[in-house]
Amino acid sequence: MCGIVGYTGARVAEPVLIEGLQKLEYRGYDSAGVCTVEASGAMHLRRAMGKLAALRARLATEPCPGSTGIGHTRWATHGKPSEHNAHPHRYEGVTVVHNGIIENHRALRAELQAEGHTFSSETDTEIFAHLVARERRGGASLHESVRGAVRRVHGAYALAVLDERCPGEIAFARLASPLVVGLGDGENFLASDVPAVLEHTRRFVFLEDGDTGTITAAGLTLTDVDGRPLSREATQILWSAVMAEKGGHKHFMHKEIAEQPRAVTDTLRGRLGLGDGDVTLDGVDLDVLARAKRIVITACGTSWHAGLVGRYLVEQLARVPCEVELASELRYRDPVLSDDTLVLAISQSGETADTLAALKEAKRRGTMVMSICNVIDAAIPRACAPDGSGKAAGTLYTRAGPEIGVASTKAFVTQLVALHLLALQLASVRKTMTKQALAGDLQALAELPMAIEGLLDGEDAVKAAAARYVAARDMLFLGRGLLFPIALEGALKLKEISYIHAEGYAAGEMKHGPIALIDEHMPVLVLALPGPGYEKVISNMEETRARGGRILAVVDTDDHALDDQVEALFRVPARHPRTAPVLATIPLQLFAYHVACLRGLDVDQPRNLAKSVTVE
Repeated sequence: MCGIVGYTGARVAEPVLIEGLQKLEYRGYDSAGVCTVEASGAMHLRRAMGKLAALRARLATEPCPGSTGIGHTRWATHGKPSEHNAHPHRYEGVTVVHNGIIENHRALRAELQAEGHTFSSETDTEIFAHLVARERRGGASLHESVRGAVRRVHGAYALAVLDERCPGEIAFARLASPLVVGLGDGENFLASDVPAVLEHTRRFVFLEDGDTGTITAAGLTLTDVDGRPLSREATQILWSAVMAEKGGHKHFMHKEIAEQPRAVTDTLRGRLGLGDGDVTLDGVDLDVLARAKRIVITACGTSWHAGLVGRYLVEQLARVPCEVELASELRYRDPVLSDDTLVLAISQSGETADTLAALKEAKRRGTMVMSICNVIDAAIPRACAPDGSGKAAGTLYTRAGPEIGVASTKAFVTQLVALHLLALQLASVRKTMTKQALAGDLQALAELPMAIEGLLDGEDAVKAAAARYVAARDMLFLGRGLLFPIALEGALKLKEISYIHAEGYAAGEMKHGPIALIDEHMPVLVLALPGPGYEKVISNMEETRARGGRILAVVDTDDHALDDQVEALFRVPARHPRTAPVLATIPLQLFAYHVACLRGLDVDQPRNLAKSVTVE
């Protein structure tokens, strides 16, 4: 998830671009850059590593004149954060910025290199500059060249393009990544999101998949990929500037919950072979995976809960012994780690101090290492980068985009999806699943984004339930099997942001202690989805009811057996047991969010917590 801004009009473009990027820095802060073009065709490109302040400092001594330009703030998905990987990318007078993922970038790069093209970065984005430039050589207009380029690309893109031969014009295209056009008076704007240019205009055209076009100071031209003219109504935006940064949401946490269909789609993109039951994990060394006789997952907090789900999946699908260790414990004891053990570190930020220390200790002991992470080239992925020793399997990136809210939501869900993909890859390597069985899991994963969309549409029911329990002092979450870690995660979310004491338990352990706490004041949320142990969970609910406990339940959409036995029901389409953890998570996130809101608390920055724990 990156931020794009474009401007063309009578003003100097650079300040407009920088102000817009500042509003979009929540979308990425690995690097930033701008490119402007003057009426004469003179083009000026400036890029800098790190946050936007570094680019501002460079522009203070090396300004970019010109009244047309594009800018970008990067969240790395291909190529580590560095100045040469920063956008914009330029080739033969064509300059591009891009948000998205090109799935066939390797094949396109090889094709272009065979034609004599030389690349200056490791990114997939630079391919667009080369493809557009190649089209331009044939005499096509800038708009035609962009349409020709995107027809060659598989994946997702929001694309803005300048050409020094077309000063005053910005071409664009959109597919599965957000892009809006802001309509001004004698000037027009392009952006990933409304906040970037809201101070300049409140009239926006929200582009749809397959839209391409150009903006000039005089107006907007819009067509489909084949050049057929399109018409889109402009929308008048009434949000405040602060609300706009959150996409109309009250909090970043709510925005990030709503982004989960897109985040899961990006995690899956290019990695599923639905028809043939194949999994393709980019950046992961399969030879290392094949040698692993045992896997030790290590993580902290929410990532540890994801690891617990991963253990079930790895052992069930790939039949590899798997353990899950809190990194803060693993690093301080004397674990038994052999050279055929793969230590898998999970971290959203890639900088979690305990997890990094545990990983380094594992490497010191000669184990194989790998990570699941959301931030490209962070410390943990660097420690897992293949180094020729045959011990490092690389990193499986979740591609969730920046997560601003302290309480993790989309990062957790994408970790669950990444772990499922990894378990399937292990199963494929070890031949413990048939192609048909693999295809079934892959199809279930492919259906997740739409299923999550449906759950988000039912938010009002969760909000109503939250209002009934807002005054609770304690709460118990129960689950079995794959859903036990989700009970832990649901309890963690509630206590993180609402400050209600909440505990997650394996439902079978209820009679070994927690049942003593149950009375008419104790809400108990039970994950009662189809699968092994379902009848046992129903028995746990009966035991709770017999002691006056107030029961909430997460149930399958088609399960009506509990309709008149519980106070609140959250329905999820749990047709496939191994994707049920993802779906069961959504109502628990929304429940915690609305309880905290009703209690008037700071959801995005709960007390005493930080987004990334980089010190002990």
